[in-house]
Amino acid sequence: QVQLVESGGGLVQTGGSWNISCVASESVYAMAWFRQAPGKEREFVCAISWSGGMTYYADSVKTRFSISRDNAKNTMFLQMNSLEPEDTAVYYCAADNDIVFAKTTTERIGEYKYWGQGTQVTVSS
Repeated sequence: QVQLVESGGGLVQTGGSWNISCVASESVYAMAWFRQAPGKEREFVCAISWSGGMTYYADSVKTRFSISRDNAKNTMFLQMNSLEPEDTAVYYCAADNDIVFAKTTTERIGEYKYWGQGTQVTVSS
């Protein structure tokens, strides 16, 4: 059972930048970020393959966010720039070893077996 722990949540002003990270208890193939705003469903943010050579982003963040990973530390990162109040959400780390890494599959919540507890990011207007 892979355990995922997110960290780095906080309060940031509109237009600012923020970083969050996720540490896995062991090596894991595909990793992703999802987020859930109050009163809304959980949604896909971005995903990264084992090598980091393949990434996918939601249209709403693709010009502002950057996903990366350090496999030596079993850690995934999310660099968020030009933050907007609409980015306020609990950000969840997800991972799976069996997923087919393609755009249509990496966006699906049900494709990921392992989930973290989430970290809150609040963007003030």
